[in-house]
Amino acid sequence: MLTEFVRDHAFTIGWFGLMTFVWFGWSQEDPPPRWRWALGAGSLLGAAIAGVFVPAVVTGWDGPSALDGHYAGFGLIVLLEVLVAGLGALVLWRRGRAHWTAWWIALVVALHFLPLAVVLGDWSLVALSAVQTLGLILLVPRLQVTRGATSRLAGPLMGCTLLLFAGLSTLVFLVRHGAPW
Repeated sequence: MLTEFVRDHAFTIGWFGLMTFVWFGWSQEDPPPRWRWALGAGSLLGAAIAGVFVPAVVTGWDGPSALDGHYAGFGLIVLLEVLVAGLGALVLWRRGRAHWTAWWIALVVALHFLPLAVVLGDWSLVALSAVQTLGLILLVPRLQVTRGATSRLAGPLMGCTLLLFAGLSTLVFLVRHGAPW
């Protein structure tokens, strides 16, 4: 993350750590057996990153944020994302294609970084969105030939990109602000 707001920077790193944990966890729904240890390790790394940045979030909560004056816009983005993800999942389920739910939700998440980049004033989120969206599109042919859950491939893609982004953001945070505790 490339922001001057310490609170936003710490929160985003912690949140991406948590979401890394979630995506690697979801990918354990139907993984190839040889991937299980790596998916578990990815989940553990994500949880550790989230835990390390909790103190910075808690102690910096009263600090300025890019969201100051923009909470309604942020809330609207999140609300629309949840509605689109949920409705899409419902449509997939009703059409007997529930195994595509993870891919669909991953796409909604990847695309939601575009309006968030504007609200947060952080254009590095556009790069994250582009990498995730392109990766998800490139997965489609491979996912079409399998009947397994799309979480098998969408989960690791999302987990790896969020882990990488959190890791790079952590380096930027350490250089700019020092340790998060």
